[in-house]
Amino acid sequence: MDRLLTRRTPRSSRAVAAQADSSARTRAFMMMFALLLVLATAFAAMAQEQSNKGGTYEPQVGQAGKDVVWVPTPQALVDKMLEMAKATPKDYLIDLGSGDGRTVITAAKLGLTAKGIEYNPQMVEVAQKAAKAAGVSEKATFEKADIFESDFSKADIITMFLLPWINEKLSPTLLKLKPGTRLVSNTFTMGEWQPDETATVTADCTNYCKALLWIVPANAEGTWQLGEAELKLKQSYQMLSGTLGPTEITDARVRGTAISFSVGGANYTGTLEGKSMSGTIAGSNAKWTATMK
Repeated sequence: MDRLLTRRTPRSSRAVAAQADSSARTRAFMMMFALLLVLATAFAAMAQEQSNKGGTYEPQVGQAGKDVVWVPTPQALVDKMLEMAKATPKDYLIDLGSGDGRTVITAAKLGLTAKGIEYNPQMVEVAQKAAKAAGVSEKATFEKADIFESDFSKADIITMFLLPWINEKLSPTLLKLKPGTRLVSNTFTMGEWQPDETATVTADCTNYCKALLWIVPANAEGTWQLGEAELKLKQSYQMLSGTLGPTEITDARVRGTAISFSVGGANYTGTLEGKSMSGTIAGSNAKWTATMK
């Protein structure tokens, strides 16, 4: 292969010297910039450490956590989430990833016993101080723990502001909770498990203003004897499908222990208790019972 030869024009010694001087200044500037950056980072870390030692730790919106960054739930949405869960003083609430503790503290102010599970120990301290300042530290407690290693089987209500993949990872555990347990999420879904209710807050809320509610369903899947006919049910989360005798059922679902379905123009509603269920047929007030075969 032929090469195209070119003649290099020699540069003057003055031009070479000027370029060398410019390169030296650039290198010096970059070194100085890097040094200033290192010093600024070090001073920021020292300031944060001193702040923490002095007990004045202040959480920052967007700060990194174990699995998510911290963004507080707007108070208006906290109120809506508790309203959707029909929270009462008889309920025990657990907040997963409790952050600054506002959901737990709000629940405690309503008379609930509430607990926050939070991985960041500094956030736990912030929440504990806030609960004490609000006068609810006896009812609002906080634990430094990993939500994936925690037991929340005794909860009547679980609240969360976690990413969809975390909700989905938690869903098998949540489905095993006692039927009727209320789960409320700020904004984010839970995979294929569709919410029973959704609501959006428009007043005093600009970001993350949607609440989603799930009611843990009882297990209704199987073959039941209802009168002289067999009720065959298949279940996917809270949704049911199947047949009563030869007729397909419609609008079938389980909400906690409450079951409802329609067949042949008749609307059945009832309550599921272990291997038996019973209820009434709308309109006629006729009663029905079914037993698991």
